Amino acid sequence: MANITAAMVKELRETTSAGMMDCKAALAETNGDMEAAIDWLRKKGLSKAAKKAGRVAAEGLVAVESSGHTATILEVNSETDFVARNDGFQAFVREAAKIGLMGNGTIESLEAAHFPGSQTTVKDRLQELIATIGENMTLRRIAKLEVSKGVIASYVHNAVTEGLGKIGVLVALESEGDVTVLGTLGRQIAMHVAATSPVALDASGVDQATIERESAILRDKNAGKPDNVMQKIIESGLKSYFKEVTLLEQPFVHDPSKTVTQVLKEAESKAGKPVTLKAFVRYALGEGIEKEEAPDFAAEVAAQAGLKA
Repeated sequence: MANITAAMVKELRETTSAGMMDCKAALAETNGDMEAAIDWLRKKGLSKAAKKAGRVAAEGLVAVESSGHTATILEVNSETDFVARNDGFQAFVREAAKIGLMGNGTIESLEAAHFPGSQTTVKDRLQELIATIGENMTLRRIAKLEVSKGVIASYVHNAVTEGLGKIGVLVALESEGDVTVLGTLGRQIAMHVAATSPVALDASGVDQATIERESAILRDKNAGKPDNVMQKIIESGLKSYFKEVTLLEQPFVHDPSKTVTQVLKEAESKAGKPVTLKAFVRYALGEGIEKEEAPDFAAEVAAQAGLKA
């Protein structure tokens, strides 16, 4: 049998927020295996962080961080908007986004990364926050952009503080041109992306399932037309669709008389070199998460009191 030390019990308590005796029992049952002990507590329903894991977390913050030619965008979710205003939560999200600059742009690498000068991983620190604040929180998604030369501009909409907000955008401009010009242009395009939410950079980036869905809608709207006419209708309809949803073809929000492609071309004379919009990322907080219906508070209180609502 493994020797269960006070340090081991302390570590397990900090990770799970379970009681001391429960942690000691878990380590004894698993022969001192820390990961197995965590699982044992979860199976017994004794890990407080685990109890909260099933709750829907659709609030929180989106963070953007940039370092030279590298930038990250990160979404961390919480259950309520109240937590997004918590200083400790904000500090965690900001630091996690900075740590993400060193990783490979995946949640797995971010979770395993350590805070500078510490043995605490990002995943461990999140578990500590869950136990301390009392809400479920998740590292939902992260993206990393890089350019060899040029700039990665960012924009945060509805910012609660610098670099943290409800909508975050990164725009990668690759160029050997004037960095000041590129920075201004990049931020304008990032604001455009926040406003228009394009689905791809150009038509080649639109996934096939989306194209098929749009084609099916056009067929339904024009049912009964001859095949040769139908084909032209679909081609024309998709062309219009791509102009609406692909970044390079969209009318520029700061000057709708020009497309983003035209704006980029015109910027080359000011920048002094060709400018390529390499990539963009847009995160809107909670998009795609199925939120729970608001509970019937009166019925909930009545149920707890053993009464009929």
